[in-house]
Amino acid sequence: MLNQSPSLDRSFQALADPTRRGIVARLTRGPASVSEIARPLEMSLPAVLQHLKLLEDSGLVRSEKQGRVRTVRIEGEALAATERWLAELRHEWESRLDRFAAHVAEMKSKGEKNG
Repeated sequence: MLNQSPSLDRSFQALADPTRRGIVARLTRGPASVSEIARPLEMSLPAVLQHLKLLEDSGLVRSEKQGRVRTVRIEGEALAATERWLAELRHEWESRLDRFAAHVAEMKSKGEKNG
């Protein structure tokens, strides 16, 4: 069951932080070097590296080093798994709300007939 997925837990833990969500949002536009990622953030490079490590450990991003430059890119499958879980949840709640709306409409209709 997707709800009992350790990788889903790691994804949500990583995405719980606004800095890491910002990094993921940046990486959806394409790969970036660590220095490019760190530039707009108001924190030290070691702090940025800690955020990147957590994102990498969660499977949401991966990095590779070429020479002196470490490039980070998004891992689409990990995001897709999180998106699938959210879509399943949304579908379940929309179905429940549709049934509730039908029930309310039926009760209202019965009330108008009796009133």
